Amino acid sequence: MSETIQAEAAVVTLTESAAKQVKEMLTSPENTGKNLRVYVEGGGCSGLQYGMVFDEKRADDVITDFFGVSVLVDSFSANYLRGANIDFSDALTGGGFKISNPNARQSCGCAQGKPVRVAHVLDILQTIGAAGHTVTANGM
Repeated sequence: MSETIQAEAAVVTLTESAAKQVKEMLTSPENTGKNLRVYVEGGGCSGLQYGMVFDEKRADDVITDFFGVSVLVDSFSANYLRGANIDFSDALTGGGFKISNPNARQSCGCAQGKPVRVAHVLDILQTIGAAGHTVTANGM
């Protein structure tokens, strides 16, 4: 059963700048009716990596709204993402989505402190329905 929770108890938080960028991406016709899904999966240098994709709601999702954007997190990923913050910067140097997770015990040296590049995120997030596309940021 899906559940909508208050921002104070949210698994992840989305900054206003990240929400604004996601809203812009959601205007693409292939993203109509979808929400931002944030998840973890096996892979990356540290064993787990973050993923972001536009997707539909599933039965076990925790759903939270930030600045008009619904963020979905499955129950498995919630265990690893609790307390994480997603931000976006359009700066030429260091711009993109960045996931900061205070619970990460280790991070990959190749991705540490490097945000996800905007163009890469646009390519991935606009490829809706193609499972397995992941975006890594500050490996876990």
